Amino acid sequence: MNKSLGWLFAAVSMLLLLACAISIDYNGWLAAGFGIVAIAFIGYGFTLKARLTRQRG
Repeated sequence: MNKSLGWLFAAVSMLLLLACAISIDYNGWLAAGFGIVAIAFIGYGFTLKARLTRQRG
């Protein structure tokens, strides 16, 4: 995974987790939804990194 793609995944993941933390105060269901989306996005980043590494090597 190149640096720009890594930075993109890191920034979006942090924004999703920040949205989850802020939404805890307002709505529990919204916070749970942001948490699930954040975990899924982080997992997708790991699988994408593994696929790209496998294709290169």
